[in-house]
Parts: sequence; C-alpha cells; structure tokens
Amino acid sequence: MRNEKIRNIAIIAHVDHGKTTLVDGLFKQSGLFRDGQEVDDRLMDSMDLERERGITIAAKNCAVMWNGVKINIIDTPGHADFGGEVERSLSMADGAVLLVDASEGPLPQTRFVLKKALEAGLKIMVVVNKIDRSDARPDEVLDEVYDLFIDLDATEEQLEFPLLYAIGRDGIAMPEPDQRGENLHDLFELIVNEVPGPEYDPEEPFQMLVSDLGYSDYLGRLAIGRVINGSARQNSPLACINEEGNALPLKLTKIQTYMGMTFSETECAEAGDIAVISGIEEVCIGDTICNRENPKALPRITVDEPTVSMRFTINTSPMAGLEGKYVQSSKIRERLYKETLLNVAVKVEESEDKDSFIVKGRGEFQLAILIETMRREGFELSVGRPEVIYKHEDGQKLEPMEQVFIDCEEDFLGVVTEKLSSRKAKMINLVNNGKGRTRMEFSAPSRALIGYRDEFLTDTKGTGIMNTLFAGYDTYKGDFPSRYTGSLVADRPGKAVAYALFNLEPRGELFVVPNEPVYEGMIVGEHNRDNDININPTKEKKLTNMRASGKDDAVILTPVRPMTLERALHFIREDELIEVTPESIRLRKVELSATKRHMARGKEIKSKK
Repeated sequence: MRNEKIRNIAIIAHVDHGKTTLVDGLFKQSGLFRDGQEVDDRLMDSMDLERERGITIAAKNCAVMWNGVKINIIDTPGHADFGGEVERSLSMADGAVLLVDASEGPLPQTRFVLKKALEAGLKIMVVVNKIDRSDARPDEVLDEVYDLFIDLDATEEQLEFPLLYAIGRDGIAMPEPDQRGENLHDLFELIVNEVPGPEYDPEEPFQMLVSDLGYSDYLGRLAIGRVINGSARQNSPLACINEEGNALPLKLTKIQTYMGMTFSETECAEAGDIAVISGIEEVCIGDTICNRENPKALPRITVDEPTVSMRFTINTSPMAGLEGKYVQSSKIRERLYKETLLNVAVKVEESEDKDSFIVKGRGEFQLAILIETMRREGFELSVGRPEVIYKHEDGQKLEPMEQVFIDCEEDFLGVVTEKLSSRKAKMINLVNNGKGRTRMEFSAPSRALIGYRDEFLTDTKGTGIMNTLFAGYDTYKGDFPSRYTGSLVADRPGKAVAYALFNLEPRGELFVVPNEPVYEGMIVGEHNRDNDININPTKEKKLTNMRASGKDDAVILTPVRPMTLERALHFIREDELIEVTPESIRLRKVELSATKRHMARGKEIKSKK
C-alpha cells in the first residue's frame, strides 16, 4: 500500500547550481512564513562553514505542506567528497529533483549523485535552473542530460522524466523556457503528481531505518529516519537492532516529525514519514528500530569505501597548549569517534602510537572540513599529509583513480596537459567548441591531484574549472615528484624580524610576518629550489656608531598570503606536519631538531650507496 498523504523527495545537483536557493523558494511559497516575516537566504545552510563557502556539507531534512500533502525535502550535498551524506539521505526518498545549471550543464558531481539516485530506483524529475543567465543554453543542456541518463544505463521509464525550467533565485518555475512563470506552483504539482507516495506493508510490524543522528540538550540522542512499515506511539516498547544483529530494548519517550526547518511533536509515527525519535542512547546510522515482540532488521545503509587517509596527532610543538582548549589525545579520540557516529563515510583507526589516529575519508576536502570544524570547537592538533589508500589483489598494487574534467581557456591547454601528464594522468577526451575555451577529460591517480588544485588555479590565472569523480581502482602508475620546491625551516626560536625576512625574500615565498613567534623546525617559507634549507628569521641588524646613506631606509616586505588549511594540506611533504589551533595554522617538520634531521639525511644517503 502507499501513503498518499506524504511525498519524500531529495534535491540533487552539482555544487553551486542553486539547490539551496530553490528550497528557500519552496519554503516561502508553501505558506510556511507569514506575510512580511523577515527570512534569511539559504536557510538550509545552517553551519557557519556552509555559509562561508557557499556549499552544502551535511544533508538536512525539512518539510512543507501543499494542498493537504506533506512534502519531506532532503537537501543533499553536491560535492563528491560528501558522498556518504548523499547515500544515506537517498535511503529516505522515493523521488529526486535533479537540478542542472542552464549554462554549465550536468557536471561530474551531478553524474555521481544521479548514479546513486538511479541505482536506488527513485523517480527523477529534471529542473533546468538559471535560465535567465546571459549564456544559458537550455536546449543543449537538455540533450546533455539525456546523454547522461543513457550513459548511466537509465531504464526507458527513467528516461521519460518530467521537465521544468526555473529561475530559483526569483522563485519561479515553468514548463517552457520562453514562458515567464509567476511562482513554483508547477514544481509543487509535479512533485505531488509524479512522485509516488511511500510504499509500506500493512501486515508488517513497526520498522524504521536510522539514516541520521541528532542531539538535543533536553532529549539526548535523536534517531532520524524513515518509517518503512507500521506505526509507533509514544512510550511504545521497541528494540534497536545493531550491526551485530543484537536487539537492544528501548522505550520511546518522544516522537517528532519535520515541519519547515524545525520539529513538531506528534502522537504517532506513521509509515512513510520521516520521524525523529528520542529515548535511545546506543544507536548508530544503519540500525533498525522495530517492535520488541517481533524484531526484524532492514538492510543496512552501505557507502563507498574511503580512499584517502590522514594521521591526526596531539600537538607536540613548543607552542602546544597556548591557543587551544582541548589538547589531550583522549579528547581528540572522543571527538573523532563522535564524527564516525554522525558521518558514515569517515572511519577512525588507532595507530601503534597511542597519541595518534588514522582518519579515513572520501577525499582531502572532506577531511579538511572535519579539521576546520574541530579547530573552531577549540581543538589543537597536528595533522599529516593526505595519503591515498592502496589495495593489494593477486600480487598487484592497486591505487584509486579519478576522472578529471577540466574547462579552461585555449591559451592554458599546453601548461595544464604538461603538468597532468608529468603526474601520470592520461588524456581521454578533448573538445574545443571554437569559442576560446576547451574541455578536457583525464584519467589520473587520486594522489596526483593532492596539491595540484592550487597549482592549476595559478596556471590558468584563476579562470580554469576543475572537477573530479572517483573512478575505482587501477594498477599502480609509478612514482612522480609531488612538489618541486623545498622548505625554508627556522633553525632557532624567537620572533621574526623584518630585517631578516627582507634578506630572506630572494630565497622564496615567506609564510610569516614580522613579530610572529617562530621555533626550531617550523617552516617559515617555500624555497625556490627543491631542497630544504635552515635559516634564521630572527636575525637583527647589527648597530654601529657609524652613519651612512641608506642605513636608515625603511624595510618594505612583500605582503604574505594568509595560510589556509587547504593550501597547507596541498603544500606539506611526508616529513612535515600542520599544526592546527583555533587561532593559527603553522607548518613544521616532524623532527624539529635541525641536527637530528641532518644526521637522518646522512644515514639515508649512506644506505643508498
């Protein structure tokens, strides 16, 4: 049977194609807000990092009413690094609205999310957004969408998708691109008429699949998921079936469902609805909540394996503990394991050293967001270089591969091709539309892209667009240099002095400013050549009682680019760490002592002979 009073839809799109803005329009036109009420833009992007970066990081739920039908909307991230969020959010939906930019067309992340939606058998509706752009090409983009569906082995039924054109920013949708709509009513009607109501078996007892977790200061742990079969009332005796298959008894204290962005309390959770249940402490994503008398487990949510790992350790620099609130390994361990409960794509392993942990994820960007979130919460830690996770099968070493899609001006074609081919990438496709820009497609090892993004933006003068898509594992492609420059390493503690920095500028790009504290082993700049050198950034000008012309000239330094977390992750080598605190991001050597580093290098050279 189907519950016709409910529709569950996910909104899927590439980063920056207008997904969250369209949800704002659905909110405003469903009567959720009273007339004249002041409402922020991008309501669903509730995290500070999401608002700053203009991207969706965590999947979120909300609900609107339309003509007596409740529409549960799941806003999914558009970035492939947050694929775990996409997979668990699609487990709650029956249909999906695929949003495509009228100029850019379907991009790699669109492909990734659509593939997951088609595999889940969801009813897909296509909305071509931003048709008011001066470079909009709705007809060509629609052909590209059909090509994408065919490429992803869509069925005949899935190929006959309903279609609308929209200007999400203005809150309008229409059946034809040359019409001018007035509102989003066509989209509401399409969702209600085309997406089937959630299916359930009236004979089965209560079953709910936990797809997300929350926390309330008043109610404790919250389990969020779709009710697959049956219904449950407050204080019902239920059980939670965990990964091992054990049924843990629990008492349901409160049931809530979504209304708008917030929860509203309800007496009964009915089949097909997305419910928020409190009264459970030991619960994980993928668990089944069911009747205690008749416990039946549902298939668990599965996500793709992680491809990148990083080492998180306590901060051991001379400045440890000066800026952070949480510095102990026990606090870092607790925070990382809490992340694995909320994010199914992140895995944490203890290492042989009790003060460090191996954190595995879907990409360096996902791990960078985790580090940035932790430093904002007051944590102080050190992190190593992102490394890809290798596999060994039949005596062969396999490594993760990426499909790389590049859009850049013709003038930069040579430099991009040269840089990527030196990193073992292979060109698969090249399209020149004759309008000054070219589109290229490469197959490249994932490790080739760690540290390449910043270089790519420099090479294309900021005008290039690069997108990647995980393409499975392939045989190891061989070694290549990850960085052609060395590091400028401070050889003593103190404060950086303008006179010393001015004389060091010809050596390379500096990362520190005058009066900034430095310590032995701290990386204060990038060397022009490929070797590391020890330098003294604290050297002061020797004063004499002799006067000479030019002696008292003001020292003018080149402005220093602020060090961001992503830039630091791309820059460091295997023997370097990033020291992350709530106030600073510093680079350092793993071995701080210059003497010990020199001895280790000597031993390495001897062993090679």
